[in-house]
Amino acid sequence: MPSVELTNQQVVDLVRQLPPAGKHAALLALAGGADDRARRMQRVESRLRAIASERGHNWDEMSEAEREALIDDLLHEDR
Repeated sequence: MPSVELTNQQVVDLVRQLPPAGKHAALLALAGGADDRARRMQRVESRLRAIASERGHNWDEMSEAEREALIDDLLHEDR
């Protein structure tokens, strides 16, 4: 199937040309992806909080550097 490359502005302009029902459908489709991402992030963050707690840390009190170090340790545990 052929594809067309559009700029972000071209996509926005095309969506603006849709009738109200089409705009609504496009908005729901885009928002659905954002909801999925937000739910995944919540699950990941919840799991990271649990892992930090298991290792004697409080995720909410950790600095960004400490969080990154924990994640790095998790990613490279098999070293």
